[in-house]
Amino acid sequence: MTITVEYKKGQELTKDQIAEIEAAKKKPIVYDDDSPELTPAMEKAFSLAAKNRNRYKKEIS
Repeated sequence: MTITVEYKKGQELTKDQIAEIEAAKKKPIVYDDDSPELTPAMEKAFSLAAKNRNRYKKEIS
């Protein structure tokens, strides 16, 4: 189940939201066919793609 919440910059989290985040931290990561564990090479490629995306976003802003 996925819950989507909009967060606005500077907005305070409620006690319930903080409790949900803390509970989620304690849950184990579950890998499956749709979201397998990343190999070191996949992690490096993902990291590089994110850096390039962020650099592009800064140029547009």
